[in-house]
Amino acid sequence: MKDVTQTAATPEEFEARLRAIGAARYHDRHPFHHRLHGGGCTIDEVRAWVINRFYYQSRIPMKDAAFLSRVEDPTLRRIWRGRIEDHDGTAERPGGITRWLKLAEGVGLDPDYVLSCEGVMPATRFAVDAYVRYVRDEPLLKAVAASLTEMFAPAIHEERIAGLLKHYAFANQETTSYFRHRLSEAPREVAFGLQWVLDRATTLRDQDDAAAALTFKTEVLWAQLDALWGGYVAPGRIPPGAWQPGEALLPGARP
Repeated sequence: MKDVTQTAATPEEFEARLRAIGAARYHDRHPFHHRLHGGGCTIDEVRAWVINRFYYQSRIPMKDAAFLSRVEDPTLRRIWRGRIEDHDGTAERPGGITRWLKLAEGVGLDPDYVLSCEGVMPATRFAVDAYVRYVRDEPLLKAVAASLTEMFAPAIHEERIAGLLKHYAFANQETTSYFRHRLSEAPREVAFGLQWVLDRATTLRDQDDAAAALTFKTEVLWAQLDALWGGYVAPGRIPPGAWQPGEALLPGARP
């Protein structure tokens, strides 16, 4: 049983607690990422990852829009809506979704098929939709804290860029552009989001709630990779309705 007399951690101690969650639970530790970054994935395993990860990418601006609908502070709304533009883009510049579809083309997938979200694994839908509901329904502190997996993202993007360029013929400046842009976007988001959480999580209960939210988000990410591993690596049981190797390929793409 928790000691109810325990006091809240200092902001520095609490930040260290949040970072420790990432060190133990972030999906850079998952064997699928080790396989992908080390060049061990087949082209069909990469394609399955691109299709299923797109579902997550496509729901990020929807998640953020749901969050904004509950925010009364205009300053917070103004800052947060930049996240939507990072993914959806603007009339002047493409966003992360467009860049991800360039990756899909690069691995030989029909981008319209990827955009349709047909072929996404049921477990991917379940995990990602749970995250959208979480941000829509939970208190704002927990919703923001759940986004703090971005603290750990630049390292995985750097590793991914290097690994893809080294091991896969499809990798080039265009197909890795999503990850290169996130190297600058994610730290900007974290600088604001982390400080926002540290400023507001001033009680032990608030800190526990924020830590639980971040843990939940790491589980959302991990669950997606578990599903990919089981469906396309081992034992290789692709669930009904999910993408099958050979489907939705561009003309001339290698099966």
